[in-house]
Amino acid sequence: MITIEHGVFRTLCAATMLAGALLSGGAASADEQHQIRIAKQYGISYLPLEVMEARHLIETRAKAAGLGDVKVEWSQLSSGAPMNDALLSGNLDVVSGGVGPMLTIWAKTKGNYNVKAVASINSMPLYLNTVNPKVTTLKDFTAADRIALPAVKVSIQAVTLAMAAEQQLGKADALDSLEVSMAHPDGMAAMMSGKSEITAHFTSAPFMYQELEDKRVRRVLNSYDVLGGHSTFNLVWTTSKFHDQNPKLYGAFFAALDDAMGFINGDKKAAAELWIAAEHSKLALPFVQRILDDPENVYTTVPQNVMKYATFMHKTGAIREMPAAWTDVFFPEIKGKAGS
Repeated sequence: MITIEHGVFRTLCAATMLAGALLSGGAASADEQHQIRIAKQYGISYLPLEVMEARHLIETRAKAAGLGDVKVEWSQLSSGAPMNDALLSGNLDVVSGGVGPMLTIWAKTKGNYNVKAVASINSMPLYLNTVNPKVTTLKDFTAADRIALPAVKVSIQAVTLAMAAEQQLGKADALDSLEVSMAHPDGMAAMMSGKSEITAHFTSAPFMYQELEDKRVRRVLNSYDVLGGHSTFNLVWTTSKFHDQNPKLYGAFFAALDDAMGFINGDKKAAAELWIAAEHSKLALPFVQRILDDPENVYTTVPQNVMKYATFMHKTGAIREMPAAWTDVFFPEIKGKAGS
């Protein structure tokens, strides 16, 4: 039986700027915020952020850094595009999403907002699944099919599909007309209903695994095959203004993210239990733990294969700037890692 994961949507709030006195001995700086607004998306790929929220890791790290009590506000959105809009409008401080939206906003804001990535939050595959029995490869899709994904053109699923279309069909835009923007839970519901124009869904965990529990569903594509190995799915990013003006708060976020990775990789069962509780999920614990135990799914801050996405997006005109190296699109705190 298919269980639809909706998550909890929380509205965005305006930031409150608090001042303190810059004192020696670790007291809060007058230049630093005492509030951070973070947005995550749907799915178990955002587990590190769920861990940070549930275990109050940012608050703990901020207090240890001398910032005192810091207010952390969490929101949940459906794709990277609205994340970027909220970040640039000043309604969010740190956002999350796929490599595609991150590279898009990096290129668009170079020289002004100078948005860059903080770190990866995972390397995980994306599956293109279908209920159309006539479809076994990309070549089998017809004008009658529709492929649900988080956001046409800009989502990481859309970019990956374009890469696959170029490899298999000779044209990156060969399947563009079939794409439909839908949040992961809605895309899954539409495809599984059998009553929608949606015959395929390019999605992530846990949705892709839930779909494959149904004998009608087959996997058409694995993003790891397109990228030639493990690759970053999701990252977190922010503006240079936030990074530069809030060194302690940024550092607290960065350290808390590492803490979350340690928790997940140290106890997969506890991490699965935390995610189920945080998302009010009806998925069984063994099912969720199998996802976390799958070697395809790696929770790490280290970027992988980001440059392959950047090269493709620059070649197709999706981004006007081409980074010389993966470190160009990340803030310096992560640059000691062996990324790609």
